Amino acid sequence: MEASVKWLDTMTFVGHSGSGHQVVFDADSTQHSAPSPMEMLLMSAGACSSVDVVSILKKARQQILHCEVKLQAERAETIPRVFTKMHLHFEITGVDVNEKQVAKAVQLSAEKYCSVSLMLAKSLEVTHSFSVKAAEGLASAN
Repeated sequence: MEASVKWLDTMTFVGHSGSGHQVVFDADSTQHSAPSPMEMLLMSAGACSSVDVVSILKKARQQILHCEVKLQAERAETIPRVFTKMHLHFEITGVDVNEKQVAKAVQLSAEKYCSVSLMLAKSLEVTHSFSVKAAEGLASAN
């Protein structure tokens, strides 16, 4: 895997992935023209784990219609301002979604599949939770 990051101006940078994609970073705390590198890391953990959870639930034939992970992280007060804690809360909406299947999907992502959160868990506390909501206005097709 390869990537490069190029300085644009002030504290704005553009990252180029080996697969040909670009993303802008902004480290200026007053400008906020793009996510900071730490925000990108937090979102990367959410994206990686969401891919796992959705994939596992689809393989389990769960009729999910919506998956959102809400992330919270705490940072050290002093430099380096590393993450000290991270929590991922999955909100799953669907039809007749089995909570045990969701719990299993979240656990598998946390313990086996999500390379981003597993890597982070080596240096900070990473926790997970979930909630399941029935899709409104949709009846089961039993």
